[in-house]
Amino acid sequence: MKTWFITGGTPGGFGMAYADAALEDGDRVVLTARRPEELREWAAPHGDRVLILPLDVTDAGQIQEAVSAAEARFGGIDVLVNNAGRGWYGSVEGMDDDAVRRLFELNFFAVLAVTRAVLPGMRARRDGWIINMSSVAGLVGVTGFGYYSAAKYAIEGMTEVLRQEVAPLGIRVLAVEPGAFRTRAYAGFADEPVRETIEDYRPMLEAVRAAMVARDGEQPGDPVRGVRAVLTAMDQDPPPHRLVLGSAGYDAVTGHLETVLAGLRAQEDLVRGTDFPPAARTAAR
Repeated sequence: MKTWFITGGTPGGFGMAYADAALEDGDRVVLTARRPEELREWAAPHGDRVLILPLDVTDAGQIQEAVSAAEARFGGIDVLVNNAGRGWYGSVEGMDDDAVRRLFELNFFAVLAVTRAVLPGMRARRDGWIINMSSVAGLVGVTGFGYYSAAKYAIEGMTEVLRQEVAPLGIRVLAVEPGAFRTRAYAGFADEPVRETIEDYRPMLEAVRAAMVARDGEQPGDPVRGVRAVLTAMDQDPPPHRLVLGSAGYDAVTGHLETVLAGLRAQEDLVRGTDFPPAARTAAR
């Protein structure tokens, strides 16, 4: 029986889908949220197999308290799901500095903080799983979401290196990149006006916002199926390093990477020509 520690437990999102799947498999769940009262009714039928904790992942003190409470209750955390996060739109040039910093605080630095709080226990047991919920935007930049894409690219880079560092300690790390899934992620855009400081970018951002509002509730991805795919990947030997979720996301990522690879190969002679000639390398020794 494993113990899961899941951030971002908003009803209707990936966090709760992970919790439901873990419970169906007979595991125990620590589900965290900024508004834990929203989860009490859901948790009641599961009795002592579920622990609901308040957690603002941008608050370092709350993170330590939540991890300590989880370890005290269940004896350790076997699977960490870094799911809390949120997208903001805005132009790269015009987005307010404070908004950019808040975005990175939630979508990148909070993931680091939770991971660092959980890792000591996993290292001590020489076992564990870390699931970092990234995004297709972490592999393919999304127009209008430049800083959200940048934060997810940062998650991808950190996850890649973390995987290498903790593999000898028995800890596995998986990056998950969902495309458009039917969660509440798009629900707030209708009430969030465009706050663009540069008029040249306003038409683009108005179109981005309108598309998000129109697609709310129509996203093709099913969070329940998505989480089940993650659990299937975790059981593979060896498990994958990353998992893109959703047909449209898969097509976007593979198409982008193929274009990147073609571009790199087209410049192969040019870039290889930047090395010292072989004779010069020999002389340098």
